Amino acid sequence: MTKARLDGLYLLLLGCAAFLLFGFALEHILDTGMGDFKAVYFSSLTLVEHHDPYREADLLQTFQANGGQFSAIPASAAAERRAILLCINTPATLMLLAPFAMLPWGPAHILWMSLTAAGFILAACLMWSLGARNAPILAGGLLGLILLNSELLIFEGNMAGLVISLCAIAVWCFIEDRFVPLGILFLALGLITKPQDTGLIWLYFLLAGGIQRRRALQTLLVAALLKLPAVLWVAHVAPNWIHELFANLAAASARGDLNDPGPTSMGAHNLGGMINLQTALAYLRDDPRFYNPLAWLICAPPLIVWAITVLRARPTLHTPDPRPQTPYTKPQTPDPKPQTLLPLAAIAVLTLLPVYHRQYDAKLLLLAVPACALLWSRSDQSRLIARIAALLTFAAILITGDLTWAFALGLIANAHAATSGSSTLFAVNAIFFALPFTLLALSTFFVWSYRYAPEGRQDNNPG
Repeated sequence: MTKARLDGLYLLLLGCAAFLLFGFALEHILDTGMGDFKAVYFSSLTLVEHHDPYREADLLQTFQANGGQFSAIPASAAAERRAILLCINTPATLMLLAPFAMLPWGPAHILWMSLTAAGFILAACLMWSLGARNAPILAGGLLGLILLNSELLIFEGNMAGLVISLCAIAVWCFIEDRFVPLGILFLALGLITKPQDTGLIWLYFLLAGGIQRRRALQTLLVAALLKLPAVLWVAHVAPNWIHELFANLAAASARGDLNDPGPTSMGAHNLGGMINLQTALAYLRDDPRFYNPLAWLICAPPLIVWAITVLRARPTLHTPDPRPQTPYTKPQTPDPKPQTLLPLAAIAVLTLLPVYHRQYDAKLLLLAVPACALLWSRSDQSRLIARIAALLTFAAILITGDLTWAFALGLIANAHAATSGSSTLFAVNAIFFALPFTLLALSTFFVWSYRYAPEGRQDNNPG
């Protein structure tokens, strides 16, 4: 291992240590943690006990009968109560969480925290293995920064932590052509639990053609087979679950509720808040008939260019080995080509913008790091592209980070106590405008790099 790879690995390991230390320490010290896991845990437990998880009365009965308690902090109690008693999870999610729901709360949430942490660290290490071929120090630094800024995955236990980890592991399996059945299973699990995170990643493999398309179709088949028993189970317990689920989704998105992106939202503008374009556009006009179509209109051009380019590129997974093949030839390490890493990075960032996503979902930026490392390793005539890639990726990771948001929201709260409300509102507006448009700039840049930038070289670079 070269010195550059060792240095990059040290940066990655430092990030892992900080992720584990801060995540578990916060959950141990504060009594407001695991709110997101509580919501899905008690919904799944309600189903296990043969009650309707999409009815608030049934959920409340299960919650109280099993010793559930809402936060004692008035500021967070209302939002926590709303999140727990308004089930918006798919039947597949409830079925997959059933083994945890069969355990008491104590061991169940410890096991979930451990599984989330282990999966996310493994996903980050696999993404570093891809990026380290081109820029090990840069890849290690960026991934270490993501880990350092991801404590909420452990502290709140949101499903996105595990789903994004499974998605990144699946991408690695497909790119490296190793453990492919496991990759198919992991991507299928992501599709049936959080399709808004994994759907466009799956679409890339479908559009790419060849062996990638076959794997995408196999993933779709596995997803259907996994989802069918969940739907049958929920339909048996709660025959009206479809109407109840859609009613809950509509209620959660109503003006001022948890998933409303507007300025009056109960849960869009706090730690773990929403990051999609609607959060910025709603400050211009707080009307879903305005900000939803406009968000799609903004995202449509890069998405269309991306899809057309993927269809025309027909990318390959590995660089062919030019050497004569004999029984004694040592296999070359597969090297992902630009037409695989760049479109995956572009769509991983772009998927965060047109529909509902929260801060947890921004951990999909894991998939942007190998592409950034690839662009960093380009020849001298493309050095400007390399610097822009590193700057935009760093900015996106920083502005969506947990510690960054905790610090910024703390400053805003202090400013609100010391100054007029108008200055605080300006600060909030500036932050929520900057966040989605930073992601939009990064995704558009990756789409441009994929379509127009010169071919990247495949040799390693110490930086």
